[in-house]
Amino acid sequence: MRQRLLWKLLIGHIVPVFAIFTLMVWRDVDRRAAEYYQELTDHFHVAPVDAHSRFLEAIHHHLFWGVLVALAFTLLFTYLLTSWVLRPLLQITAITKKVADGNYSERVNAVSRYEGGQLADAFNHMAENLEMIERLRKNMVADISHELRTPLTNLRGYLEGLSDSVIPPSPETFRMLEQEVLRLVHLVEDLQQLARADAARSFLDRQELSLHELLGQIMNLYRPNFQEKEIDVQWQLDPGSDLVAADRDKLLQAIRNLADNAWKYTPRGGSVTISVQRAPDGIKTVFANSGALIAEKDIPYLFERFFRADRSRSRDAGGAGIGLAIVKELIEAHGGTVGAESDESGTRVWFKLPCETG
Repeated sequence: MRQRLLWKLLIGHIVPVFAIFTLMVWRDVDRRAAEYYQELTDHFHVAPVDAHSRFLEAIHHHLFWGVLVALAFTLLFTYLLTSWVLRPLLQITAITKKVADGNYSERVNAVSRYEGGQLADAFNHMAENLEMIERLRKNMVADISHELRTPLTNLRGYLEGLSDSVIPPSPETFRMLEQEVLRLVHLVEDLQQLARADAARSFLDRQELSLHELLGQIMNLYRPNFQEKEIDVQWQLDPGSDLVAADRDKLLQAIRNLADNAWKYTPRGGSVTISVQRAPDGIKTVFANSGALIAEKDIPYLFERFFRADRSRSRDAGGAGIGLAIVKELIEAHGGTVGAESDESGTRVWFKLPCETG
């Protein structure tokens, strides 16, 4: 493929140019020589036939070899230049075959800042995203398998014990079975919410809403949860940061997930601060909670599906790593953005919505 494309470029660009150039020079030399020797005949009465023929033979000889040498140098230079230009394309072709076979670790090595290098950078970015998606997919399959296997194993064990009369049918046993069933129900509901969030862009019922009111509504629902862990909740609501244009149910779902996330991962006796600020490009809502530091390398993946920075802690808390992914889908469906930061003071998860202009 490389040689075919290379020689097509060489022949297609160089040979026609040299052929036209050579014919034009050849014709012009013949015409100029004839005119020159005609002037010798008219002014000096010189017989031009033999001298004219020898002159043309010498010119044609030197012109022929000069064209060959120039063509050889041009072919060599163009070959090297074209090979340099095609190198990223050839690498991309080879690596694309590996990507198609499931190997996403290869990258194109191109340092050019021109079109070839830009194409290589774009390809590398695509390969990195595919590698990340594949890694998350594998983690998702493993996480779902674990989330399903644990309660199903417990259910099977208790049901077999009840069937064999090994375990007495006590209220405690039935409550335990109910908890395992609810765990499965919650996982299925999370998956359904994620599917609905994916389709949110097509089914938005936008209306003017009070963001402060929605935040208060959700936090009132979670007040017993925060009180049970003795978590101090503080508010910072800036003036002019209230009205947004959004789908009420979907925005409530996003806020509920953030409140649930803050409650689960704030240690007992910790604090949560909810702040709403008006920015030039929208209204920013921040859920800041005290607690363990999230590694910087994990921050970009917090909103990915089934990603959990602390897998054991998340499992103990009952989450499957879907809540923030749902927030991301719902907020981006409204034209907003999401983000997170974490340092020694705690973790801040935020979303930004466009301002209400109506």
